Amino acid sequence: MGLTASEPGSVLAVDAGNSKTDVAVVTTAGDVLATARGGGFRPPSVGVAAALDVLAEPVTRAFADAGVTSVAQVSACLANADLPVEEQRLATALEERGWGASVEVRNDTFAILRAGVAEPRGVAVVCGAGINCVGMRPDGRTARFPAIGRISGDWGGGWGLAEEALWHAARAEDGRGGPTALARTLPAHFGLPTMYALIEALHLEHVDHDRRHELTPVLFATAAGGDAVARAIVARLAEEVAVMATVALTRLDLLDERTPVLLGGSVLTAGHAQLDDGIRAVLAARAPKADVRVVTARPVLGAALLGLDRLGAGATARERARGYWELSGKHH
Repeated sequence: MGLTASEPGSVLAVDAGNSKTDVAVVTTAGDVLATARGGGFRPPSVGVAAALDVLAEPVTRAFADAGVTSVAQVSACLANADLPVEEQRLATALEERGWGASVEVRNDTFAILRAGVAEPRGVAVVCGAGINCVGMRPDGRTARFPAIGRISGDWGGGWGLAEEALWHAARAEDGRGGPTALARTLPAHFGLPTMYALIEALHLEHVDHDRRHELTPVLFATAAGGDAVARAIVARLAEEVAVMATVALTRLDLLDERTPVLLGGSVLTAGHAQLDDGIRAVLAARAPKADVRVVTARPVLGAALLGLDRLGAGATARERARGYWELSGKHH
């Protein structure tokens, strides 16, 4: 049974990533009325209006399935909303769509954090294509980083790891650097005999630029095989994840309290033993009260919980919503 458009108390939860978007309509009782999946959300490449047009498609389907035409709260966790000014710009654009009485836009890393905790308190580090870290307290205080690449001091993420591996492998082959098995394993992944052949193939785009991310698992496999250079890169990522988490905990005055530190994104959830052990070892020394966990819950759950938080929903409603995604095995 759906809500009518005039009934208050429902949330439109949006988790919009670069490759796909999940949306859900959830009541303040925690009942999930409808879900839908759509395409990626990429305003930097297509513009805000076109990106919202892509988002409108699954929202329209979810509203139709739920029997609503608008909601009380739009809780949108969006990729590419890296700075507060970008969040505000996107919130204004969403308000113009008329999907909800109130709109809150956050970076999509907040969805992963909120999905992994029972209360809005903790720190999350996400490492997929890029790397990001956010933290929150129940009183509304947050900690975050610009997370837009090297110009904002970032290192790591799948793309950065692949480039680092290529750099070391190229120098190993021509003698500028020390030996590493990466000089063999990286070109072998593409069926090529040497790093020179891979450099040429990448430069001339015989190997598509977007395939560079395939080299990140090769890096981890080479590290697992004992290669010192590959292991040093993985150790540096463990250090980077731990330092981001420690800084966020410090900013929020949570360093001396038992606090969840959540790890998300494809790199941090892949089960790389050296990386996992390294992160935990560094945090044990610098933030011994950090409770390190890997987040497996779907990020759209986090967007829904943030919306329910804003509407003042109780713990029972939050757990009912969580149960929809975590216990029922439903994907979207």
